[in-house]
Amino acid sequence: MKALKRLAAVPLLLLVLTSCRSVSEYMTVKAAREVIERSFGPVENVRLKCIEASGECDSYEINASDGILTISGSSQSAICYAFNLYLRQACHVMSCWGGRNGDIPESWPDFSASATSPYQLRYFLNVCTFGYSSAYWDWDRWSDELDWMALHGVNMPLASVASEAIAKRVWMKLGLSSEEADAFFTGAAHLPWHRMGNLNSFDGPLSDSWHESQIELQHKILDRMRSLGMEPVAPAFAGFVPPAFMEKHPEIEATLLHWGGFEDKYNACVLSPDSPYFNEIGKMFIQEWEKEFGKAKYWLSDSFNEMKLPVEPGDEEGKHKILAEYGKAIYSSIVAGDPDAVWVTQGWTFGYQHDFWDTESLKALLSEVPDDRMIIVDLGNDYPKWVWHTEQTWKVQDGFHGKKWIYSYVPNFGGKVIPTGELQMYAEGAQEVFAAGLADNLLGFGSAPEGIENNEVIYELLADMAWRKEAVGLDGWIRDYCLARYGYCGEDMLKAWDLLRASVYSSLYSYPRFTWQTVVPDRRRISRHDVNDNFAEALKLFAGCADKCMESELYRNDLVEFASLWFAEVADRHYEKALEAESQAVAEKELEKAVAILHNVDRLLASHPDYSLGRWVDFARRSAGSDSAENIATADRYEANAKRLITTWGGWQEDYAARFWAGMIESYYIPRMEIYFSSGKEALDLWEEEWINTPYTNAEKAFENPLQSVRELLDSIE
Repeated sequence: MKALKRLAAVPLLLLVLTSCRSVSEYMTVKAAREVIERSFGPVENVRLKCIEASGECDSYEINASDGILTISGSSQSAICYAFNLYLRQACHVMSCWGGRNGDIPESWPDFSASATSPYQLRYFLNVCTFGYSSAYWDWDRWSDELDWMALHGVNMPLASVASEAIAKRVWMKLGLSSEEADAFFTGAAHLPWHRMGNLNSFDGPLSDSWHESQIELQHKILDRMRSLGMEPVAPAFAGFVPPAFMEKHPEIEATLLHWGGFEDKYNACVLSPDSPYFNEIGKMFIQEWEKEFGKAKYWLSDSFNEMKLPVEPGDEEGKHKILAEYGKAIYSSIVAGDPDAVWVTQGWTFGYQHDFWDTESLKALLSEVPDDRMIIVDLGNDYPKWVWHTEQTWKVQDGFHGKKWIYSYVPNFGGKVIPTGELQMYAEGAQEVFAAGLADNLLGFGSAPEGIENNEVIYELLADMAWRKEAVGLDGWIRDYCLARYGYCGEDMLKAWDLLRASVYSSLYSYPRFTWQTVVPDRRRISRHDVNDNFAEALKLFAGCADKCMESELYRNDLVEFASLWFAEVADRHYEKALEAESQAVAEKELEKAVAILHNVDRLLASHPDYSLGRWVDFARRSAGSDSAENIATADRYEANAKRLITTWGGWQEDYAARFWAGMIESYYIPRMEIYFSSGKEALDLWEEEWINTPYTNAEKAFENPLQSVRELLDSIE
């Protein structure tokens, strides 16, 4: 009888399990369809289906026939990526940061494709992106970005918003007042470096209204991420404590670290790894975050970003001992709050400071952490070989000594927008790992730009690289890219892109900017770019395609950008002559020529949807809320902080985030150049500060017909 009862329960169990799968599949398809329709509008004759993943890695299948499009995927992001891939390759439609080219066809063209990603995780964002791009974003802009991520296959994004609101709760529970806690935080645009322990208090404090708005925003962000099957990487405690906490606890042992040329009052103090507070505070961070936002699996903690522990020279044993203790302390503090947690750390500093992080030192840091409870994001695989002229970190560190890791690039520093990037490298770089036999613990592939909304070709390419082991054939890929982006790819367009690949997209520099953006040549961070004669010829060919690409918004964007860059280069040559001139008269004449060209560059850039100081300032000011007197004062402060990040920055970073934007050239760079050549150049620092703190009056004025203006300027500017 009991056996019969057990057997009778089996169909019910199967029904429940089937029902659960059906609900899950329904929600997966529903979320993917919502992304598609938010991005492209209603679509008909499209079937979205769930399929089983290939092990732990996503798969997709595309089949279009008889006007019916069927997209099958093992996750929301797999379905969204496959749909976006189909639009690019079969329909010549592209949607990206700068806008969209092409319309959804009335009947879906025949097409078939399938793939399984070699990577379980497809990572996106950089801690610094939350300063250089998204510091003051609202929900509408975040919503667009999350849809962009889904369409580009991302399933592991950083989720740093509202970190400070959680931290404040912890500090107040530990005895700090509201004012003492807020005084620890930087201004919003500088928060990434606060989160990594590089910077405290600078351009702060934050307010209760800021914390409240960020909590509300983070809930929306996380809800969307989770609905799309993404695994957000949440912030964890890295050991940095406020001065007020140290004052209340004189027994605390902490080490003052240094970064970026800032005064000690802005530098960080990190707890000793054997401090009982380390574990206690770390546990509280995790618990407080999960109480507000729910469970997370991955937790980011970076304790030594571009900072070296002050160890005694030659004391390798002591160095390794304290690094092992820090590794154990960080991991223990995370799992104390969530026993199932995985510690994620950025591997940038292991390459950036490779003299400090030799093999034995990194082994020491990792030695007390279980192999399956840590992921190293190997940022900046574009930099060791091509900029630092060293071996890549994953090679030096033998695939990170048994730890799981993610192969990633940093295609952008500081949000600078001048085209740069070694396309061939991005098309084939990760394949080295598989060839070297070091892919056993390779868990993911990622892109970690410091600033986004630029160099879109790179991000389209990297999105595709996350779904293949083999290199991409760039000739065919570029042809498909041009058809999708511009609706045209004749021999003239292909020749233009061959020359772009031989100039700006065959180079990689940390500081791609012009001399006029630095006033005088920066000897600490030398400005470089390849806006050269090959680029000039590419521009002429590209501009010659205008009549065939008139309907493409993205073509207009790129023509405006490429032309502006060339004219800015011509201006730069005049400006450098002014700097080198032996007489005041010659200097003034060359400066005048540079300024005249740059006025036109500013007007051209005003036609670009993303390259605008006014847009940047508007985001900052809107973050303050309504137009009450109090909020206007707050808006002024937010604007000043946003403008400081892209100009004087602080410490040694001046002009690091140099932006090639409308309004920026007209209101900042041109007046600064003119002041430098005047009798009042000794007051330049005061003028910069005044500019930062004076609300921007947006007078950006685009040419009525930017394409025609490009042609006219090409004829008039030597």
